[in-house]
Amino acid sequence: MTSCGGCHIVISLDHLQETDLLPLIDVFMEIHSFDVDTVDMVHNSPHLLNSEHLIGLMHAIGDKLHAVDLQDSSFGEEFLSNLSKKGVSCEVFNFWSVQIQKLNMVGRFTQLHTLNLDFCTSVTSFHKDCFSGMPNLMRLSMCETRVANLWTTTAVLSKLPSLVELRFQKCLCCHDTGPCASLYSEKANLLMGEETGSVLPNCPSYKAAESVSHGSAMHGVLDEVEQIIDKESVFLCTQKQKSRNCSASFKKYVSHHCSPICYEKYYREYMIVCLPHLKVLDNLPVQQTDKEVAKNVFSSHYENLPYGRQHKESVIAVLHQREMGKVSFYHPKSIKLKSSVSSRTCQHFFSRSLSAAKLGSSVWPLIQPVSKISHLFKEEGTQLRPRQFEYNPSDPSLMAFGTLDGEIIITNHEGGKIVGYVPTTGVGNSILGLCWLKKYPSKLIAGSDNGSLKLFDINCIPPKVPDFSFSYDAVTFDDFEQLTSVHVNSMDDRLLVSGYTRNIALYDIATGERMELFRDLHCEPINVAKFANHSPFLFATSSFDRDVKMWDLRANPMRPCYTVKSSRENVMVCFSPDDHYLLVSAVDNEVKQLLAGDGRVQMKFEIASTGSAHNYTRSYYMNGRDYVISGSCDEHVVRICCAQTGRRLRDVFLEDGNSGNSMYVQSLRGDPFRDFHFSVLAAPTRSSSKCEIMKVNLLASIDQVKDHPYSQSFRPLYSLGG
Repeated sequence: MTSCGGCHIVISLDHLQETDLLPLIDVFMEIHSFDVDTVDMVHNSPHLLNSEHLIGLMHAIGDKLHAVDLQDSSFGEEFLSNLSKKGVSCEVFNFWSVQIQKLNMVGRFTQLHTLNLDFCTSVTSFHKDCFSGMPNLMRLSMCETRVANLWTTTAVLSKLPSLVELRFQKCLCCHDTGPCASLYSEKANLLMGEETGSVLPNCPSYKAAESVSHGSAMHGVLDEVEQIIDKESVFLCTQKQKSRNCSASFKKYVSHHCSPICYEKYYREYMIVCLPHLKVLDNLPVQQTDKEVAKNVFSSHYENLPYGRQHKESVIAVLHQREMGKVSFYHPKSIKLKSSVSSRTCQHFFSRSLSAAKLGSSVWPLIQPVSKISHLFKEEGTQLRPRQFEYNPSDPSLMAFGTLDGEIIITNHEGGKIVGYVPTTGVGNSILGLCWLKKYPSKLIAGSDNGSLKLFDINCIPPKVPDFSFSYDAVTFDDFEQLTSVHVNSMDDRLLVSGYTRNIALYDIATGERMELFRDLHCEPINVAKFANHSPFLFATSSFDRDVKMWDLRANPMRPCYTVKSSRENVMVCFSPDDHYLLVSAVDNEVKQLLAGDGRVQMKFEIASTGSAHNYTRSYYMNGRDYVISGSCDEHVVRICCAQTGRRLRDVFLEDGNSGNSMYVQSLRGDPFRDFHFSVLAAPTRSSSKCEIMKVNLLASIDQVKDHPYSQSFRPLYSLGG
């Protein structure tokens, strides 16, 4: 312990033992009688200390505690929780730990003005009230954390009324959160309208390169790499930015210790719009012209609320307007002012208004497991392992999923009960294809990777395996080797099957016989083949040869109606509910929407690539054809985009409720009956077979459900035979 002039004390805890802390606590209980202005506490050693005694020492120092510097990997969530119960009166708090995943600092930190959480590399997200007890926090640094979600992050940070300096990455020469003086000269503000060169941040862990569009100062992974600065492989990138509104220019920006959030497209603009009080972001000043540019970029690439709503409204206000027959004051731009009042007061209009109001108040969506059935065991004692799932087309409560072991489960996902169970008929025959019949929604076709194809009537399937011998009333089709996809046409009379082959098979559903085998429709395997929703003759195929093709059965498929090429291998294709569009997903987030009539590209969705050739992307429609949900197997996020404008509405990050670990997207479907609901087949690791089906409700918050699975641990939703 050292002192300086009797007014400032620095306590170094690096060489102290646990037995030394209790006497220190006693000393500082009396420190108010001494002429001491401030006390700093420092612990930068791997030597472990008792966390309760450490917190006791902080409270003993009380209001005289100025700065706390704790660099100890052993401190975890329990330490922060205990620290937050009574709060801390320090003004500066530097904290480093690799034990914390979801940051929760909800206690009273009323004197805190600087918080440094750099290199807390396990932190991925925040508790919704994480910073609610820090009214005077002005400076926050979180470099090299794993924070990635723009939406939840800005929602948490917006609760900091005094925040003016923020960092998720830092300039190479800067040690604090303030603006980097070396980047700017006195003449910078005089360069209005002049073309300038700028160097923007990049990170070696993100391999994909992407061009930076006009007006974006930080944009994601850049594609002009000029120089490697040091052993950390910090990239020095350049981009020419032309903007008459640019009031400041800089010659160099060398970024390092970036968090993943920095690689979201238009990250800087998004932060500036959502945190309007910021004056410095990542050591770069935020000026008025930056705010104007950011506002334009935000409105072009993001939807603040669904259906183009620009302002939040309460659910009560929308319901009142509906009952009074009034039109909402705010209208989406897509609605023409000349349209009749009746068209704007119809149920469809108000349902969209209600959705916008609910989603605007639910930053953290409600996520519930469907297939987390830890107590649901088969006879040999192993768990069910979901592999594919489909909503029933007529009954909103029913969902079918098949497992890696060949079982088929029919569940009432609303009531949490299993209503049908078909045990495996073979060894290791994964269910890869499921499709309900539309006119006969009690019937389901299931296809296995061994080529087996069967049609079941769920009315004839018991909820559990009976004790006596039971014969399932199933229609058996001719086998199709290397099967990956099955789909029924709109008349329920034809079945289309594709697989890891260049051929497509057409079956008669009534007899189970193969009618046609169309050979060599592509040069590589056809992963998915889909019938149109309304025409029984049209179908589309997507192949690893990078082609998507439209076919017509009336023309005896020898030549496609048209062919559209992707730049990467196609993973899947599907029709919009009205058959107006085709949604095409290729490897590594290449997602585009085609006009189904002629194959012209109507929309390319700006989703950043990861650089992985194995990042298989799947996309489906939600809310009819209004929105697109997209996820990839190398990422733990589902992106939601407007199908007409391409603007991003929301990202949903998936986590295991028990461990807090990220879950990677294997497959997903939009709920056909509920707006802004969808389900995801997710796995804790990229190659894991332990998948879970997660239901996501964007219109409800986890706070609205008591005993939510994420608040404790996952609770099973149903039991076998229940």
